[in-house]
Amino acid sequence: MNQRLRGLGVALITPFKANGDIDFDALAKVVDHQIAGGIDFLVVMGTTGESATTTRDEKKDILAQVIATAQERVPVVLGVGGNNTRAVMEELQAYDLTGVEAILSVSPYYNKPTQEGIFQHYKALAEVSLRPIILYNVPGRTMSNIAAETTLRLARECSNIIGIKEASGNLDQIAAILRDRPKDFLVISGDDALTLPILALGGDGVISVVGNALPAEFARLVHSAMEGDIDTARKEHLRLIEIIHLLFVEGNPGGVKEVMKALDLCGNHLRLPLVPVGAGTAKKIEQALAELKAVKA
Repeated sequence: MNQRLRGLGVALITPFKANGDIDFDALAKVVDHQIAGGIDFLVVMGTTGESATTTRDEKKDILAQVIATAQERVPVVLGVGGNNTRAVMEELQAYDLTGVEAILSVSPYYNKPTQEGIFQHYKALAEVSLRPIILYNVPGRTMSNIAAETTLRLARECSNIIGIKEASGNLDQIAAILRDRPKDFLVISGDDALTLPILALGGDGVISVVGNALPAEFARLVHSAMEGDIDTARKEHLRLIEIIHLLFVEGNPGGVKEVMKALDLCGNHLRLPLVPVGAGTAKKIEQALAELKAVKA
């Protein structure tokens, strides 16, 4: 299974209509676009999918649409997380996980647990989950870090925890996990801009935002690096770095939805409290996209 979750994963956006309803036709179009671009797996209902502002029923409908569209061409990972351990356990048990390869679960946010609290939270989830779990460390959103020692403890003591999406931005921490991890434990970048350095250290792939819009370009970077062709990967990294930066200037997924609007993949509608990027950022994104398309790989 772990081999099926290596390479380029994409943290799927959720397209909305102007009235706030989910645009299921656009969602299917986005999924097909990514698979055609050469991505390796899909992640549904992560932060990029605006999971915080979708209901449980909507989440189930989105998951069903993605699985039906993917048609087993790539694995599907489902995001299920929160800061109430019991509620997350109940949610895991409420889903029909047919067609789901694994669970991506964000570290508890807002209440800032200790490392022991984080360990016990994930241990409890692992005991009830019918699918393997990938940890998600994103201190910029949760305001607490999963220390390397805690990640490694979970990897060794919980057989149902198979990897981590690391978005701490701390390469020393990530290197420590890579050095001491058990065999086959996945270390996946959670930061598009750090994907190449993490792969060069021996990481297993990325769960990407930019892959929503530019799957072929980012797949070339990821697959080249994993095959040892660092020159090609470096060229792609340098080509993409400006637009990757612009995606996050006004937050995620506002930036990537603006790119996808420019590519006629879906609208740039978000649910409050998120709003589309401002006119200045939108213009910069449009210019960077035009320059990117003008420069051949």
